[in-house]
Amino acid sequence: MTVQTTTQLPIPQFFDAHRVGEVWRVPYQERAAQARDWAKAHNLPSAAKDKTRICLMIIDAQNTFCIADFELFVGGRSGKGAIEDNVRLCEFIYRNLGVITEIAPTMDTHTSMQIFHEVFWINDAGEHPSPMTMITLDEVQAGKWKVNPAISYSLAKGNYMGLQSFALHYTQRLSQDGKYPLTIWPYHSMLGGIGHALVSAVEEACFFHNLARNSQTNFEIKGGNPLTENYSVLRPEVLDDATGRPIAQKNSRFIQKLLEFDAVIIAGQAKSHCVAWTIDDLLTEIQAKDPKLAQKVYLLEDCTSPVVVPGVVDFTDQANAAFQRFADAGMQVVKSTEAIATWKGIEL
Repeated sequence: MTVQTTTQLPIPQFFDAHRVGEVWRVPYQERAAQARDWAKAHNLPSAAKDKTRICLMIIDAQNTFCIADFELFVGGRSGKGAIEDNVRLCEFIYRNLGVITEIAPTMDTHTSMQIFHEVFWINDAGEHPSPMTMITLDEVQAGKWKVNPAISYSLAKGNYMGLQSFALHYTQRLSQDGKYPLTIWPYHSMLGGIGHALVSAVEEACFFHNLARNSQTNFEIKGGNPLTENYSVLRPEVLDDATGRPIAQKNSRFIQKLLEFDAVIIAGQAKSHCVAWTIDDLLTEIQAKDPKLAQKVYLLEDCTSPVVVPGVVDFTDQANAAFQRFADAGMQVVKSTEAIATWKGIEL
């Protein structure tokens, strides 16, 4: 009988922590051969034989958020947040290769004409809002910011007034639901671009796990709807238009899959936005089904950082408050340096 590996493994010699903050090509064929040899050397069974099924959900560990000279680098207050997080995340994957059943990276995925990008909006002077501008309900009602007529052909078949009506509804809904105000982000995670790709070191670790454990990496795409932000992989910010007609839907398939695991570990970027919103939506689903299920969710607090733009915005306090609320609800805040086998509630 195959027994699930419970001891932590060494980190493969090819892993270079100093290159985690760089972009490079993963040598797939070489790593594939090494993964097969690694599985034999450490007697790693196929993930299908795991007694305790554990999912590692990695939220948006993409170049756009995790490489210092890219568009939305999540530096946190240290200035190196996402890079340091990903060093620990990769080491966590390698050490716990025999315990993690499946890895599910989420991929923030955008095109230029979306409601949170500058080209969507314009003022009477013909100017677009600068990145990091927050557009409020009051400003839309007052006409300070309006939908750019030039995008109505591509997004609404020329129905400009319908698009303008939706923009008002969108900001109203964000305000009513207690969400962050609409933030105009720099163009980021652009589909087909290098910023959209997983950080090379994280991609390499996922690929290595995939072949060492015979467990397909489960990529979850989010953020492609032009009419709503999609911080959470489980649910867009706004689901309907002003008439109640659906424009998007929650990711029920992935929610159900997550809840079927014995444990779900969550890491990624940014702690204040996509990570917090995803956890919050997962908690909502758990509380509707069985609040005790929160105990099987583990938050890797040293593998995530908040959005901080020095002198502009700092979401550290909001992120920490959210994690405290998740812990109060029963979720478990843990560190990547602790062996999974020692975590409360884990039986391997």
